[in-house]
Amino acid sequence: MPQKDMTSGKKRRSLIGGLSDSNLLMSITIIVFILMYVFAIFGFGAGFLKAQTFFNILNANAALIILACGMTLVMITGGIDISLGGLTALVSMCSAVYLDMHGGSVFGAIMISLGIGLAFGLVQGLLVAYLDIQPFIVTLAGMFFARGMTTIVNTAPFNVQNEAFVKLKETRIIIPGMGSVNKRGDYIDAYIEIGVVIALIIVAALFLFLKWTKTGRSFYAVGGNKQSALMLGINVKRSTFLAYLMCGILGGIGGFVYFMHVGCGSASNASGAEMNAIASSIIGGTMLTGGVGNIIGTLFGVLSLALIQNIVSSAGLYQAWWTGITNASMLCIFLVVQSIIIARRKKANLSAAKTAEAKGVKT
Repeated sequence: MPQKDMTSGKKRRSLIGGLSDSNLLMSITIIVFILMYVFAIFGFGAGFLKAQTFFNILNANAALIILACGMTLVMITGGIDISLGGLTALVSMCSAVYLDMHGGSVFGAIMISLGIGLAFGLVQGLLVAYLDIQPFIVTLAGMFFARGMTTIVNTAPFNVQNEAFVKLKETRIIIPGMGSVNKRGDYIDAYIEIGVVIALIIVAALFLFLKWTKTGRSFYAVGGNKQSALMLGINVKRSTFLAYLMCGILGGIGGFVYFMHVGCGSASNASGAEMNAIASSIIGGTMLTGGVGNIIGTLFGVLSLALIQNIVSSAGLYQAWWTGITNASMLCIFLVVQSIIIARRKKANLSAAKTAEAKGVKT
């Protein structure tokens, strides 16, 4: 009987140990999100049972999902990018001015957005990777530059009236069979915006990139230990540069998706988006120390933050500080969980080192 208990205990430990830190943190995030959604359903009525409620969360946060994915890439390599909010504002303002004041096309606005994101990624990547300047300082300068340039492009906020853009903005993708009946007895189709499709495609592509490509795996190696990565023959500077380059391009895409959702140019657009992206990445299981992270976890990190905002609003707490307090509380909880995971990893490494040393002594 004791032998059986010992065997089952070993199996449980092997199952837990079999989960990588990234997958373990991602699993915790998904479980927390599901529990919060169940709490919302039972605590605030059947409104959360409607599929459109969940789709509205995706619609409102499609741009943040893309920005958080870019943030996750640089955080996995041990860096950070706090220019994403300013980059988003600059992209939306440049696109708005180009469409309304210069009679531009939607395709041209997309190219401008990608160009701005590419420029930010190139410059910041070169400064961080090849000149070895601290990423916080580089991206802080990028944030100030982007916010300043947004005001130079145009000072007054305005809604875009370009017909082709308005048509694109108002395009809805109907989800068959998931609609609901309103209070008047009318059936309302469930829908998502184009930005949601773009965001989900990017999540899927980056998940495959990080998991199955050599470059993606090198991001983890660089964030885990740069010296070890160098010894493995990984080009650390190139990997770091690529992470910031991809983050900049994703910032350009996310900026245009944000622009499609709000439909206006304003210097105050995407205020605090970079902080929300960092928080979403951390809640999704990405460690600030680098080497650990998961794009799927980041997706659920964004959804968790958005769900908290909906729960706070449903509770009648409409003041902005309540959302901030709940977000901060959740972030602190996940930071504590990350600290426990780090301590667990160090303990496991120490135990393995002692075991190896003991075996060496015996031989």
